[in-house]
Amino acid sequence: MKLTLGFSPCPNDTFIFDALIHHKIDTEGLDFEVFFDDVETLNQKAFRAELDVTKLSFHAFAHVYEQYALLDAGSALGFGVGPMLIAKDPALTEKKDPGAHLRVGIPGKYTTANFLLGIAFPHLLNKRELVFSAIEGELLAGNIDLGLIIHENRFTYEDKGLHKVVDLGNYWEELTGCAIPLGGIVVNRRLEQEIQEKMNRVLRKSVEYAFSHPKSALDFIRSHAQEMDESVMYKHIELYVNKYSADLGQEGRKAIDILFKLAQEKGLIAPLSREIYLMA
Repeated sequence: MKLTLGFSPCPNDTFIFDALIHHKIDTEGLDFEVFFDDVETLNQKAFRAELDVTKLSFHAFAHVYEQYALLDAGSALGFGVGPMLIAKDPALTEKKDPGAHLRVGIPGKYTTANFLLGIAFPHLLNKRELVFSAIEGELLAGNIDLGLIIHENRFTYEDKGLHKVVDLGNYWEELTGCAIPLGGIVVNRRLEQEIQEKMNRVLRKSVEYAFSHPKSALDFIRSHAQEMDESVMYKHIELYVNKYSADLGQEGRKAIDILFKLAQEKGLIAPLSREIYLMA
């Protein structure tokens, strides 16, 4: 049986899906038509229920859980990997509560970064959606007052003379004691339950194979990582692929449940009306 599968070309995703799509493991009769897209594009595809299986942000998942169930395998949760709110004006770093009038550049409405920003500062509503890599430049040009940065920009903003206002990863960890739920892998509920459970099993096997054979996926990772140095690729993987990627377990599920509970309390999402996890 062939399933449509969407994930990003980022090293963490290509690392965990390599064994699955290249049949380095027993896929139990499943085959895949793969679509490579950035996570915000995958979020939009999920809103249209286009794919059988897809990566998406947990913010987006809160809006499509009735069409998709969350797999126990494949999620990205972690410590020390959260988004950061930064500014050009150092005076803004001294304010614990940024003013509601400030213009904020965000890397996408349905990103988990914006989800966390809404939980921490629900009054910041003057938001502008930008490509994540353009946010620093817009700050430097004075077109926005605050920038919500993700990915490698966490490690470059200071070199450009920009300043940290708040590390939302630290905010989340101090508030909850949990890892930050960034993105997950979901399966379309229209598929037969047996297929959904099979998808969960083979993805877990793919993650476990990647952990056991970390260099096996190197060519595949490199082919989608553009000019990224090999050491940088694997640092990226180490940040986002961990025990939660093989199996959410109780800790991972607790982190996701708290994220959705806080978002409901802040009025960011409606109360959930059904179980969000794949029920085997």
